[in-house]
Amino acid sequence: MGLDMYANHTKFKPESQVDFQVPEELENEEFQYWRKHPNLHGWMAELYRKTGGSDEFFNCVNVQLTEEDLNNLEKTIKDNELPGTMGFFFGESSGDEEEVNEDLAFIENAKRLIQEGNTVYYSSWW
Repeated sequence: MGLDMYANHTKFKPESQVDFQVPEELENEEFQYWRKHPNLHGWMAELYRKTGGSDEFFNCVNVQLTEEDLNNLEKTIKDNELPGTMGFFFGESSGDEEEVNEDLAFIENAKRLIQEGNTVYYSSWW
């Protein structure tokens, strides 16, 4: 077991930025996967709560990412300010250059997908 993290995109337009389900009949594609990157997960959890999410554990729930959210995330990563996050199944973020480059590439891809008319969202399972 551990922290598995996913970024997906779909043409579905949720009514809420959090706690939505993509209907099974609609296309939904994973485009990014992380394994045990708890500091990024902590940032997503803060976004989830700030936008109205109510799941106590922030597990197996969705949070939509907007371009503004991605711009904020990019600044946070470049400033090395992802929140230190711990959990029994989480492991530890390395914070190395490879991890940072992967996160920045994710942001670039996510922005492109949004500009193409997709909804981009984050989910996790631990």
